[in-house]
Amino acid sequence: MNRKQRRAASKQAKKDGNEELSQKIGLFDKLGDACLTCDKPFDKKDKEMVMSWSVVVREQEGVVRLYCPDCWSKALEIMKDFRQRVEEREE
Repeated sequence: MNRKQRRAASKQAKKDGNEELSQKIGLFDKLGDACLTCDKPFDKKDKEMVMSWSVVVREQEGVVRLYCPDCWSKALEIMKDFRQRVEEREE
């Protein structure tokens, strides 16, 4: 989706009264060009990359973060390990 298409979609969403869709389209512009953690380049036109990379959106803060599959899996492992340790302490 190029800039002209995003603007047109945003404008149409506002006309239709769908403010939420308009805001999400606006956040698409904030999508980075590289992984936030390891700085691996991200190509928005590569369908495989688009489908495999993870995006975290903080709507209230207006922040969009992009993570490659390697960094995302490491983060999930860390979270899983952290949860296990917390559960062990509670028992």
